Amino acid sequence: MWLAKTEELGASGHKVLACASKVLSHWSGGEPDRDFQFLGLLGFEDPVREGVKEAAAKAQAAGIRVIMVTGDHVTTAAAIAREIGLGAGPPRIIEGTELKAAGPRGLQDFDVVARAIPAQKLDLVRALRASGEIVVVTGDGVNDVPALQGADIGIAMGERGTRTAREVASIVLLDDNFRTIVRAISEGHQLFRNLKLSFAYLLMVHMPLVATAALIPFAGFPLLYLPMHVVWLELIIHPTALLVFQELPPSGDLDPVERNRKLRFFDWREWMLIGLIGTLVIVLIVVGYERNLGGNNDVEHARSMALVALIVASATMTAGLTRLRSRASVIAVVATIGSALILVQVPTFARLLHLSPLHADDWLIAGLGGLVVGSLAAFLPSLAGKGATSRPDAPERGAGRP
Repeated sequence: MWLAKTEELGASGHKVLACASKVLSHWSGGEPDRDFQFLGLLGFEDPVREGVKEAAAKAQAAGIRVIMVTGDHVTTAAAIAREIGLGAGPPRIIEGTELKAAGPRGLQDFDVVARAIPAQKLDLVRALRASGEIVVVTGDGVNDVPALQGADIGIAMGERGTRTAREVASIVLLDDNFRTIVRAISEGHQLFRNLKLSFAYLLMVHMPLVATAALIPFAGFPLLYLPMHVVWLELIIHPTALLVFQELPPSGDLDPVERNRKLRFFDWREWMLIGLIGTLVIVLIVVGYERNLGGNNDVEHARSMALVALIVASATMTAGLTRLRSRASVIAVVATIGSALILVQVPTFARLLHLSPLHADDWLIAGLGGLVVGSLAAFLPSLAGKGATSRPDAPERGAGRP
């Protein structure tokens, strides 16, 4: 009867404690571990926090494995795991004593570890790390301390967590909600993606800048960029790289994790696209410069064409990489093209910069070239969001309940 009641309470997600009593009037010392009189059961309800199920689903959909390790009874753990939605189907559950028997090959065969003691939690963390995973452990009690210390990243609960757990953890979670961890991973992915896009922009702009500054004079043509032109270009490039890409808004979704073993900032697809765009801009600048130089050796007109081609390409790269999702990106694109219009087309400014105003067909060529460059650059954000950096942000674990 009592065993059936225990199973019933556990199946509904309750933590179950058995209560017993013993008279110690004739106690002779030692641990009182027998001859108790059973009194009944206590069932504790500890509901899963709002948003945890959705957060766990996001993490698992992105390829992040979520494991719940708890000291609760198997029946209780199974009920909680079903409510959260752990695993691809019905949650696979083992007890802590079965971990060693599972071995390295069995590390993928469970979603929940029940009846686990601190040493077994630590053994699981070590086994997962030895298999190449990046392990993040969440916990709140003294019994979680070994696992928090042994993980790549330990996350302690700030509200209900013990002082010991908070002291050994790498991160203290102020709201004690698993949803916040998933949101932080999403923000981390977005920051990394923004950094990649910023570096990609710098490479795609500086590659033609450096190449044409060197190749055109080496080919016997007049000097392309004067110092004042380099200053102008850098006043466009660096503020764009520093201010525009850091403000790109997060998508709210987790990027799929690719489980490669080599860490790479850019993968081969990104390098190919960066190289292709840089080469196209080089060709656009060289052809435009030679075309406008003509038989009259009109250096100022040719220089204007080369600068406008590079500046328009810079603006369209920015538009393609950011997709104009922030105010800063719109301002950068407008200001970049606006500076070219003012400094090249206004004769007074053009003379100061040793340039000459361009014709309508010159602007058309620069604009069409920029559209091609911007269209290609628009493919980079989708490549940058495919987890090309590699080993995953890995298993998460909740102490009892996430």
